[in-house]
Amino acid sequence: MPIENIPEIYINDKKESSDLFVYDFKMTNDVVKSKVNLGMNMFSFLQVGKKQVHFAGTSVAVNKDQSLLLKKGNWLWTELLDTEAIYYCKLFFFSEKKLTDFLSKYTNNIKPYKEDVPYFVIENDDYIASFINSLSSNTFTNHNFSNALLSLKFEEIMLYMLTKYDNKFEFYLHSLISKEMSPFKKVVESNVNSNLKVEEIAFLCNMSLSTFKRHFTNEYNEPPGKWFQDKRLQKAKELLQGGNLKPSDIYLDIGYNNLSNFSTAFKNKFGISPTDI
Repeated sequence: MPIENIPEIYINDKKESSDLFVYDFKMTNDVVKSKVNLGMNMFSFLQVGKKQVHFAGTSVAVNKDQSLLLKKGNWLWTELLDTEAIYYCKLFFFSEKKLTDFLSKYTNNIKPYKEDVPYFVIENDDYIASFINSLSSNTFTNHNFSNALLSLKFEEIMLYMLTKYDNKFEFYLHSLISKEMSPFKKVVESNVNSNLKVEEIAFLCNMSLSTFKRHFTNEYNEPPGKWFQDKRLQKAKELLQGGNLKPSDIYLDIGYNNLSNFSTAFKNKFGISPTDI
């Protein structure tokens, strides 16, 4: 079963704005099971048929009385024809940039939804039905004001969802934001293979040594001295196994002041002297 990259396979003009995109999806063949790499978060407004989706360890099934908001990522989904032998839905894709802009404009800076559920089930009502009818891919292409109009439609459905579901939807939207590495971890992990001392890395993190050690142990469940030593000795082993370097060539770069201390630490960890590799 090939992997479908969505929405890329639906976009004819690759220069088209990648922040918002609408696609009318119709199907008249038998049941289709798909592996989908969803590159953007997506509303799936189902109008005819049934849909079942799987993401990691969870799944959900909806019918024409419901819609879905799906998190970007790898999905398995099955689309089932209706008794009328047709499947029809409108797909509304939006980028993370559009989402973060919306959240900063209209919502509070709250913590992400704890359960981190990858989908949100929407119960369709008269307002949503009217919105779906106004959402057509033909409306938002090749017009001077298409992008501006589509941005308004995005804000409209998002604001209505906040009105309809309140904090539950707001928490879910925050859970869609990628969890980037914290500034603290960026500094730590960019210096794994440096020869900087722990107190020097603490300085780069704008922390006292005691605060740094406490914060580090909370993040990594291990004291920084041992963590850095293990990482750097592993790097030393890899360098020596390359065959082009001797222990005397690398001990300073690994953070040791003399060859003797490096050799002792290496043997304690791996059971052999670095000269034996």
